[in-house]
Order: sequence, then C-alpha cells, then structure tokens
Amino acid sequence: MTNEERKAALEAIIYAADEPATIEQLAGALGEEKLIVQAALDELVASYAVEERGIEIRAVAGGYKLYTKPQHHDVVRRFIKSLRPPLRLSMPALETLAVIAYKQPVTAPEISEIRGVNSSGVISTLLDRRLITTAGRKEVMGRPILYKSSKEFLMRFGLSDLDELPSLKEFEALAREALGSDAGVTMGTQTEEEMMNAPSADTLENLPLPEEPAAEKELIEEEVAATNEGMPAGELDEEPPKADVASAGE
Repeated sequence: MTNEERKAALEAIIYAADEPATIEQLAGALGEEKLIVQAALDELVASYAVEERGIEIRAVAGGYKLYTKPQHHDVVRRFIKSLRPPLRLSMPALETLAVIAYKQPVTAPEISEIRGVNSSGVISTLLDRRLITTAGRKEVMGRPILYKSSKEFLMRFGLSDLDELPSLKEFEALAREALGSDAGVTMGTQTEEEMMNAPSADTLENLPLPEEPAAEKELIEEEVAATNEGMPAGELDEEPPKADVASAGE
C-alpha cells in the first residue's frame, strides 16, 4: 500500500465511523504498524487544515473524527434547517430542551429541579416532536426514565453531533430564531452558571417526589411508548416512574 492509498483509506474509515476512530482501530483496519499509520494520519489531518477546506479532522475522545469547520457552522445550520419546517416551541419547551441537551442523560425530576417548575407536560411535548428520546433508566430508587436529545434535535439545530453544541448564550440565539421572537431561554430560578454546574444524572441522587396528580397519566403513556424503542425487552412491562407535580404549560 502506497502512502497515498493509506491516507485515502484512513479518510474513508474516519468518514464512515460514527464514533472517533482510535489509532489502534485504524492500524488494525489497515493491517499496518501504528507508527506508519500515525504518520499518514498526521499528513491527512494537515491536508484538511488548509483554509480552502470546509471540513477538518479533529483529535477528540482518544480518536479522530470529521467535523465541519467552525467558520462554516452558520451556513450549515441554515441549510439543514431549510430542509424541514420551522421549529415552533413554547418557551417552557425550549428551556426543558436546553436542560436535556446540556445535562443529558437526565430524569424528569432532575429537569424540574433545575428549572424550578414541573416539566412533565413539556417532556411529553418534546417526545411527541421527537426532539428527545429515552436513554434507559437511572439505577436509583424507582428507576426513573432518563432522557437525552435525539438525532432530530441535531438536525433541527444544524449540529453534526453533541460536540458541536453551542454555548448557552448561542443556544438562546437559536431559540429566538426558532420562536421568531426576542424571548430568551431562562432556567427557572437558576442562572446559566448554576444550571451548567448542577448535578447531572450521574451524580444527582434521589430528589424528593411530591404526590402524583391525575393529569400525569398521559405523560406516563408517552414514556411507555418511548421506552419501547431501544429498551431491553425485560424492562418493557415495567411501569415508568410517576411524575412529581402538576404539569407546567407547554
């Protein structure tokens, strides 16, 4: 294999990979020594770094992945969003979507704790819009359902993956564009810094759960339907955890 063939093969693998490809994986796929593959990879990365290219190869999470260059993010977002009808969400829905996007995976009680109001009804709306999906269950008392952003979310906001999530301030600009207004995204009683530093699903343990209102039956049915996609078969018959308080307006 010539060096040019080697670089072409590396380019094809990195393009096709969903996750960052490690040097070990690349060397194994090519059947060559890591030092030889690394040298070819360095040349390939440098060739993408020139200003004329719209994409680049970044070293992330111990591997290599193709990304659009930051200076082209705006035009890429406009193009992707032009392929679908305008996204129209209420401000509570956008707030909840922001919490899920930046703190995922996260449970409904954790979302409500961050926003300062109950978010169960809004979560139902986001599930209907396919902007979020379930991500298994948290291994704490009650095993509440975890939520994460979906591929539809990435498409709507013109993102290749979660590594391209903008800052919360930039997310506000995207939210204003989606709403067609000058409203901003607020996290209930929390500041942006408090929201970003709030415990995530990995650290936030049992939050107090108030009594369940009758109005939550519809959300529970939504969670059951969403759970049927990608949940282990043994968990499909389990009843999702009950919501906490009265639903906020959508």
